[in-house]
Amino acid sequence: MENRVYNFAAGPSMLADDVLKRLKEELFNYNDTGMSVMEMSHRSKIYLEIYEKTKADLKKLMGINEDYEVFFMHGGATGVFASLPMNLLRNRADYIVTGNFSNKAAKEAMKYGQVNVIYDGKDNGYARIPDLKELFFDEDADYIHLCANNTIYGTEWKIFPDTGNIPLIADMSSDILSRKVNVSNFGMIYAGAQKNMGIAGLAVIIIKKDLIKDAMKITPSIMDYVLSQKNDSMLNTPATYPLYVLGKVLEWLDELGGIDEIEKRNIAKAKVLYDYLDSQSFYKPHAEKDSRSLMNVTFTTPDPELDALFASEATKQGMVNLKGHRLVGGIRASIYNAMPAEGVNKLVTFMDEFRKEHE
Repeated sequence: MENRVYNFAAGPSMLADDVLKRLKEELFNYNDTGMSVMEMSHRSKIYLEIYEKTKADLKKLMGINEDYEVFFMHGGATGVFASLPMNLLRNRADYIVTGNFSNKAAKEAMKYGQVNVIYDGKDNGYARIPDLKELFFDEDADYIHLCANNTIYGTEWKIFPDTGNIPLIADMSSDILSRKVNVSNFGMIYAGAQKNMGIAGLAVIIIKKDLIKDAMKITPSIMDYVLSQKNDSMLNTPATYPLYVLGKVLEWLDELGGIDEIEKRNIAKAKVLYDYLDSQSFYKPHAEKDSRSLMNVTFTTPDPELDALFASEATKQGMVNLKGHRLVGGIRASIYNAMPAEGVNKLVTFMDEFRKEHE
């Protein structure tokens, strides 16, 4: 598409051009209905077809078996990690804090019951994921919570802990659909849509059916998993258009070759950027090598003023939203599924030119 930039934002993030073209084509008149999907009743036959196909396509791509329920919820991942303890916390839960959102999730859960933070990477600047040997779980915990990928700090779990009979709950907002995961190893996976799944306004929950039990009495109806299951995510009007966009993203991924193919592409893209970072000393990566994220690459120049200049100059060349998060500073390149290899290559070329000019 003309005048498109390479958008390295952490979220909301860029959509693939092919997805945007399909949305544009159907914007005014979806499937000869004379309506946009934005205007449709969520109870109408045509919209329910969209809904059911989206759910089926997600199950197919991720290999979700019949032991799991899929919900489409409001409130993004923040809404989900607020609802989680109200639905699953009976006695106590273990939380692994490896960044900002896992920390927020733990603090939210503390409002509703006993929470043990069994690891907190604050002392190392959240620059790494803990070794599995560092983790000691409470055998009586109702669940164990972690964040699979940390957008702010640029770290990602490569191997997930084996928690035995204790349900493992993972916030996969920023790496869902980017790599293969065995859903059966998790009690619940959840994600906000606006990074790898589409646009803001939608959250997805994939939860083992036997975990869906009576929630705390204080739980708002809209956050009650029993009611979500009973009403098939339609206790009230769902986020109809974001759900439709998710469906288009899933179709695009399937046509590319599914999760296997996108994972290969993501590994290749990240390798180009990390190989360059490791080849010089001007830029300093934040994350330790064994913990580096495939989705969010974080680094700094020798000076905060140069960091700001880097982001400003990159914008002029059509590479936007490279400024790092305020908690870390520096530079952050989010290279989600929709970021083409050409965008990463252009960024590395710019980085090298900038380095030569300023070192």
